[in-house]
Amino acid sequence: MVMNMKRSVHCFFVCVFTLSACSLPKSVSLPPRPATAETGSAFYKRVLAIDWREREELAKKEILAGNIPLFLRSFTEITTSITTADGKQIDAVYFVLPDYLSIGSEEDFARIPLTPMTAQFIADSLHCFLPTRKMVDDIYKAAAVKLEPVPMYALRDSAVTMYQHNLIIEGQRRLRKGLIAGIKKDVVITGAIPKGPKPNRVAIYGWHKADGKPIQPLYAGHVNWYVDYSHGIRLVHRTIYIDDRPMDFVDVLKDRVLRKLLCDEDDCDFYRYETDISPNPTDTGGDRNQHLQKTPANPGVF
Repeated sequence: MVMNMKRSVHCFFVCVFTLSACSLPKSVSLPPRPATAETGSAFYKRVLAIDWREREELAKKEILAGNIPLFLRSFTEITTSITTADGKQIDAVYFVLPDYLSIGSEEDFARIPLTPMTAQFIADSLHCFLPTRKMVDDIYKAAAVKLEPVPMYALRDSAVTMYQHNLIIEGQRRLRKGLIAGIKKDVVITGAIPKGPKPNRVAIYGWHKADGKPIQPLYAGHVNWYVDYSHGIRLVHRTIYIDDRPMDFVDVLKDRVLRKLLCDEDDCDFYRYETDISPNPTDTGGDRNQHLQKTPANPGVF
């Protein structure tokens, strides 16, 4: 409470003297959910047999039109700190969505795995960014709801498996509310992307077990159009509060001392993915047919 009051007072004086808007991020900037918007289960029925590009475009349109559950509209506060070489403690606060990007109503929603291109477009639209490996660890530690990962092995990148996995998570969650973790591998930003041997990659990390150890180490080997049921998109608001002073996350990551608050890698100089989804998969990392598997005509999960 004291920290929040101090931060609010600091923001007030910054705003007064700079004549700029300054407020703690409380909710995502989306229109109200349309009364006629489809539910999560209805969305997955619609995309069951369509091309992945079409699914991505439809998901992007639904999310930016405000078709997300109410609980996903508010940010959750994460705190972290470091001690400098001269013994000074630096505290930081940032704000994350309490769950992964989802489509639908409060009663019927479904998490939607996305490519980094679509995820970045949505993040840019909402003044957000994707987390680092360290941030994923910090979010897991702070989570109120920690679930045991449930891997799936068949039809990993099909819409039906994505929806089945969502149902499994909801069965585990049992209507518990609050910041949730341990249910997905996060799509993350990492210095491994620009320094990798191949272009057009996506980096994933996390899916922590009950002992706090991640199933998925930091990995940047998948081509960027590959997405499967285990991937999740967690958005983080761009404004980071360093000792109550607001800073953009890019400026934090560029600072050789402050970046340790958000990043535990040697190189923290990758801030966002490209949003262009136009290249053909065969031009960016191999034949998609090597990864895709046909979706059964009657999956029986809806």
